Amino acid sequence: MVEHGDIRVVHRGGSKINFREPVLSHDSRLLLCASGECVKVFSSSTEECVHDLQGHTDLVTGVLLNPSNHLQAYSCSADGTVRLWDFTDGILIKVQLHCHHRSPSGCVCFCAELFQLAALHLPQSGDQLVEAREFSSVLGDVSSNPAAIAFGQGGEYIASAKGLHLEVYFFKKQKSYRFSLKEDNKKGAKNTFTCLSCHPKDDCIATGHEDGKIRLWRNFNHKREYTYSTLHWHHSAVSSVRFTPEGTNLLSGGVESVLVQWRYNQETQKDFLPRLGAAITHIAVSPDGELFCTAHSDNKLTVIQSCVKVSAVIQGLVKGESVRTDLMVDPRSKALVLNGKPGHLQFYSLQRDKQLYNLDIVQQEYIHESGLQQFEVVKAAFDTRGNWLATVEERKQKDSTLELNLKLWAYDEQTQSFVLNTTVSGPHEARITAMCFCHTADSQTTMLVSASQDGHFKAWQLAAVCEGPFWSCDFVGAYHSLVPECCCFSADGSLLAISFQEVVTVWSPASWELLTTLSQPPGAIRDLCFGRQSCSKYLLGTTAKNLLCCWNLLTCTLEWSTSMDVSLLLSDPLSENMAAFCSHAGCTDLFVFKPSEPRPLFSHKAICSGKVTRAVFAPREEMLESCEESSQWLNRSQLYFLTQYMDLMTFITKAEEDRLMASSKRLVIDDSVAVTPFYLLLGKHRQQQQEKQDRSFSAERNQLPQGSVAIKELLHTPAHVLPSASFLCSMFVRSLLISVTDKEKKSEEEEMESDKEEESECEMEASTMGQGQTAEAQETAAPALTKAQARELRRVKKLDHSWLSSLLDS
Repeated sequence: MVEHGDIRVVHRGGSKINFREPVLSHDSRLLLCASGECVKVFSSSTEECVHDLQGHTDLVTGVLLNPSNHLQAYSCSADGTVRLWDFTDGILIKVQLHCHHRSPSGCVCFCAELFQLAALHLPQSGDQLVEAREFSSVLGDVSSNPAAIAFGQGGEYIASAKGLHLEVYFFKKQKSYRFSLKEDNKKGAKNTFTCLSCHPKDDCIATGHEDGKIRLWRNFNHKREYTYSTLHWHHSAVSSVRFTPEGTNLLSGGVESVLVQWRYNQETQKDFLPRLGAAITHIAVSPDGELFCTAHSDNKLTVIQSCVKVSAVIQGLVKGESVRTDLMVDPRSKALVLNGKPGHLQFYSLQRDKQLYNLDIVQQEYIHESGLQQFEVVKAAFDTRGNWLATVEERKQKDSTLELNLKLWAYDEQTQSFVLNTTVSGPHEARITAMCFCHTADSQTTMLVSASQDGHFKAWQLAAVCEGPFWSCDFVGAYHSLVPECCCFSADGSLLAISFQEVVTVWSPASWELLTTLSQPPGAIRDLCFGRQSCSKYLLGTTAKNLLCCWNLLTCTLEWSTSMDVSLLLSDPLSENMAAFCSHAGCTDLFVFKPSEPRPLFSHKAICSGKVTRAVFAPREEMLESCEESSQWLNRSQLYFLTQYMDLMTFITKAEEDRLMASSKRLVIDDSVAVTPFYLLLGKHRQQQQEKQDRSFSAERNQLPQGSVAIKELLHTPAHVLPSASFLCSMFVRSLLISVTDKEKKSEEEEMESDKEEESECEMEASTMGQGQTAEAQETAAPALTKAQARELRRVKKLDHSWLSSLLDS
């Protein structure tokens, strides 16, 4: 068995960008946010990812601008390090090793470690790797939510809220004051603290609460004389409050998807920015106050211009409470497809780590009301070419009746999206348990099979009529009134395997003849999967009795079986490899194997906690060239899986990680330009043109004096000891002048001598002609040519015009 070795499980694509509060740069041009194990830097105007700051080996838990340098930012991670970045160029400057092994969830000066607020002194050192040892406790009982901790009035005090208690610690006095609220009032309102923000100039703390109220605390430097006023607009818990840099306004947000702007000291006046799409989880304000940024529960960042209008939307992978569909890969765009917004399928680019678009499947307005039953997309499948998409939506009514719709979508080349072609209301009498297309790429007919709890499976076929193609039911099958659980086509489409509880049936789609049945030890079949390529003769299945079975379809016998609790089994469409996710002791282990070989190709223990129920092999854009046995299974495809916490994870080799790290360190000349595919194409074309010009230019002349004294003076001498610019200017310009070589001098002298000889010949001809001409002819003669015109005329005379005569003759 090959262990994981240099292969690591990472948060790659689709990480949460709403995990922590985003940060806007001082000039409001860039937006920083924690995203899995890296920090993403977006352009606030073009929405494109400018930099991907990689280096942490665990979840990034906080991002903060460097107070002493507005072009730098700190990030802290669960790997126990604090890193300093030049985020404008995407360069790592320094790594501070945290002296404790627990993960920090705050950032830089103050790190909340579990339930303790502590001060971490970052030593000043020129080394890139520094260990921070000075660590002191500030508050002992704080919330693990960073939104409930904030500095006040230039760092004079720090406020922390947890449960029903607000604690304010003054650094100069080294004294803290604690204030408490009752659990609820007479009207049943919940007073639990959810978030807070400190006024930048006044002694005022704004706190949000579960009942939707906002309290403004004052005089909190006295235990008995404190006061607070109450603001109320939100009908549910306030998730974030934030003062603007000047303190003139207070921003608040919650589940209503509305940004509320309160006037400070004029709280009756407030502005609203509604319909932001999802519940607000964080609010950030740029240092100049020009832009606001809200993070939302659907993994989205919205850039807002001073609470007036939305200027940019950065959408990450939408993650709901669960994924009802399987993880799929669109054959056309190679995008990851799964449930998105309610009633939608989202198409997410794994290469660009960006959502491409949402496809509205239900086509009904979603009503945000708890307890209301609405249509949900529960199944989806693509055909091999990506020309057709099948979806199943269902809604459970209060009287226990189930509404089902099967929809077939055709890909439209003009709109570059899917268009609804056929809707089948009530395709089955009970819930659909499985659905798949026939995988043959050269088949003349397109077929879809669906299995249901009503005990039947149906084959749907595409029919062509004069009005256009549409789908209809071609065959209905059953087996001894048993319930079909899963179905799967072979790679060539010649066989269809359907499991009916404990029995696997194999059918011929051409004639719908039952070819054979396969039995196994007791236990309902949970997954079925055909082998690929050289292993296409094998059929594998998992059972509820924790068995993984492999049948040989040539002999119709059980080839082998092993005892393991497989929660998910899937095959790589580009190789013979198969992946089995196995649950063990509250964690999930991964085994990659070929059905024909007894030894697994790769194994990885405890890739995550809980069960993995959704995964997919995504084809790579460029094939890896790994020669190591432990990582060859990743050469053609990359394996992605969803954890029980809805984190999208993948596997990466050390060589691939080093390559990504090296590419992330490259300097970007102009980070204000979005790195779009068009920009990359145009930039590459211009770079090639520039390289050609440089080669031709360098062939004609000597290279510039790169190592001249003037350039070295300008680049290597410290600025504070350099002489004035006027003194260096003349020396710098002279260093750029190109000296003329002896060869160039000789060619110039020869050209001048030839010009002089030609001019003397012209003068002799003119004098000879002048003697024979009359005075009348001299009056009508053409004006004399200039030297430049005469030189051009002589050049034209020397040209070869024989091609013109041959053209006239023909």
